[in-house]
Amino acid sequence: MGQTTKNFIILIFILALTLALNGCNNSAVNMVDAETVNCIAGNSTVYVSATCTVCAAQKEIFGDQFKNLNSVDCTEEQQKCLDMGISHVPTWVINGEKMVGLKSIEELKGLTGC
Repeated sequence: MGQTTKNFIILIFILALTLALNGCNNSAVNMVDAETVNCIAGNSTVYVSATCTVCAAQKEIFGDQFKNLNSVDCTEEQQKCLDMGISHVPTWVINGEKMVGLKSIEELKGLTGC
């Protein structure tokens, strides 16, 4: 086995190990406390769609706590979204202002005063 092959195998091993460790840490990153979620929920509504990949990422940020947010699924409640003038999802409505796109917990805490 040549030196190039050995280096390649070591590189693949390191890459696989890095990916495995990052995968294990994702659940800890997505942990958000109930108090923060309740505060965000009390000051906002998020409009999403079942077919939206960015919405899925937004849900993943909140993990199991997403169910505690004020959310409207525009695939199920189209009229509510039309009435609010929602043309893109995810859209957060905070203090009457629409903000389109993926938002971090820290960003939402700042926007909602939580």
